[in-house]
Amino acid sequence: MSRFDWPALIRCGLGGLRLAPDVFWALTPAELQMMIGPAQSAGPLSRERLEHLMQTFPDHAVPGQTPAAQPPSGQPFPNGSQGNSK
Repeated sequence: MSRFDWPALIRCGLGGLRLAPDVFWALTPAELQMMIGPAQSAGPLSRERLEHLMQTFPDHAVPGQTPAAQPPSGQPFPNGSQGNSK
């Protein structure tokens, strides 16, 4: 027999699906699972995916590109600061 994560199921049913308590408790586990949808798992990060992410979001400056953490020269960040004050 599998164990249910009742707090998560209740949050999903009452909060996420906005079911009335009497409707939630009248559902069978199969009906609730059908409403929630199949479990989705990203699985472990593959080396190929890691390399793709590293190319897409490099930690170092790419020649000819402004690093994402810095605004174009002389312009303040959107919050009005001038960036890291170290």
